[in-house]
Amino acid sequence: MAGLQSGSPAPQDLTVHGQSRVLEVSFSDGATFRIPFELMRVYSPSAEVQGHGPGQEVLQTGKREVDLVELAPVGNYAVQPTFSDGHDSGIYSWDFLYFLGSQQDQLWADYEARLQVAGVDRDAPMPEKAGHSCGGH
Repeated sequence: MAGLQSGSPAPQDLTVHGQSRVLEVSFSDGATFRIPFELMRVYSPSAEVQGHGPGQEVLQTGKREVDLVELAPVGNYAVQPTFSDGHDSGIYSWDFLYFLGSQQDQLWADYEARLQVAGVDRDAPMPEKAGHSCGGH
């Protein structure tokens, strides 16, 4: 399957649980993960969240209640979610979804630590964008 590292587990099933706000993903190795939409959103692989290089990550806040409004396939290797806050530029490969699912505890701890260092609350609204646009890069 294209887009997967050699030997990586392939997804068998994807289920969007809107009420509990989780994406359930089952893989060929028997692993099943329930990935909260909030975790998916704050770790979006998009340039808007990750920046264009190390140290340019944008800390996401106010995403606890974010919903997944659409989940579009991207070839045979990924999905592209659209979130209720309008974010739709992240492409989540099967490998990345497996990473999010298998590393949830550590990712949550890292996120909480980053919030604490920044002195912001998880539920604080995102600051207004300061004129940066990814267009033209």
